[in-house]
Amino acid sequence: MFKFIYVILMNLYRAPYIIPKMRKYADHPDKYSEEERYALVQHAIFLMNRTGKITTKAYGLENLPKEGGYMMYPNHQGKYDVLGIIYTHKTPCSFIIDKRKSHTILVREVVDLVQGKRLEKNNPRQGIHIINDVAEEVKNGKRYVLFPEGGYKFNNRNKICDFKAGSFKIALKSHMPIVPIALVDSYKVFNSFHFGPITTYIYYLKPITYEEYKDMRTQEIAALVKSRIEEKLKGTGH
Repeated sequence: MFKFIYVILMNLYRAPYIIPKMRKYADHPDKYSEEERYALVQHAIFLMNRTGKITTKAYGLENLPKEGGYMMYPNHQGKYDVLGIIYTHKTPCSFIIDKRKSHTILVREVVDLVQGKRLEKNNPRQGIHIINDVAEEVKNGKRYVLFPEGGYKFNNRNKICDFKAGSFKIALKSHMPIVPIALVDSYKVFNSFHFGPITTYIYYLKPITYEEYKDMRTQEIAALVKSRIEEKLKGTGH
């Protein structure tokens, strides 16, 4: 919490320049390529990290499929989670976010720059459209992040909550690989009372191919992905 306020205050002088630029790129995807828009998001995160003395170390990047789309399913710890993934994931990716949380300043720009999906949690019909749209985009080569826990607790200390089985319907529809991601200490950035330098860790785990999960129910896939992440967290000593 303190870190979030500190980073905002220390970057206020950049706001008149960076926010309009992000808005301009987001509003004109015909003029600015996916790579250009993604690079701008990464640059904004770089500035934020440098100001806030935030270091994010990524491991297992070699596990990411070299071609085609895939779904990434991380444990959820706080506001920094998706920023850390975007910062370390070299090729453009997008994410699904609760619509209610997507319209604040900067969050709105990031969502629009990567053409993220805004999910209305109390609208099942819209949820079906999101599942179908994302599955089709992943099938056509796009990469998405979806947090199967659905939310997070303040200062969660690397604890994992239950995974929602419905989150994995997208993977089943797309027939594309699932990449489990283990996030460590990400909560310390914006969702704790921690102050001072912070190092977070991202572990991209070995993909689970469609051949491995195609005969499973969504509950079984959720349990499998959760167990892979829990196993990695135990292995790192966190």
